[in-house]
Amino acid sequence: MKYFKFVPNLLTLLNLLSGIFAILLASNGLLAEAAYLIFVAALFDFADGFAARLLKAYSPIGAQLDSLADVVSFGVAPGFILYALILKSHGRMEVLVFGIDIIPLLAFIVPLFAALRLAKFNIDERQTDSFIGLPSPAAALLIASLPLVREQLYEGQSLFYMVTTNTYFYLGIAFTTAVLMVAELPLFSLKFKNFKLKNNEIRWFFLVLSVGLLVFFQAVAIPFIILSYLFLSLVVFLADLQQ
Repeated sequence: MKYFKFVPNLLTLLNLLSGIFAILLASNGLLAEAAYLIFVAALFDFADGFAARLLKAYSPIGAQLDSLADVVSFGVAPGFILYALILKSHGRMEVLVFGIDIIPLLAFIVPLFAALRLAKFNIDERQTDSFIGLPSPAAALLIASLPLVREQLYEGQSLFYMVTTNTYFYLGIAFTTAVLMVAELPLFSLKFKNFKLKNNEIRWFFLVLSVGLLVFFQAVAIPFIILSYLFLSLVVFLADLQQ
């Protein structure tokens, strides 16, 4: 039975491996494939916490390993995807420093703030049952959705496509997610301690809403799912204040 205690750490390592391969694919221009691997990493990230609770396999090394894996999968990997998207975006002005265009490099504000967010999370005792600031997996999924949105909207060449593939839209995403990750913004936790409806109403509602949006709008739904998460968290926060 003691060997099952390693299962959560194994799942965390699979999260890390997914992030490493996502970086490799993004570096070779395979952005959609890299995006899918970030989604896979997010599944492993959810699974390792669930396995730890199920097996009661909590450990200090597990917590540290989880943060290290998350920096790679939900910080560095989406940073590389955003960097590649900015390189191929339209409307970009070159800003050369020593002959290097620094505009695409601004994408790497994402891994910097993801690392800062995870470091703060590790020492913040307020974030046991909820989050303060946008979780790095949510920020990473938002960024990972961008190449998929680009592919989905490419044929139509609509105004929405032109807006969401513009350099300054991508830069806006980079800076917005970076700020949200470290903001003093109360957000409900997405992790289920059990699957009962009681005390999980907001999580089940968000889950059903997310599935519905994905079914109807596919990849385009993901940014709206993140916005819904922020909005619902605000509703929960305001409701708690009234109690």
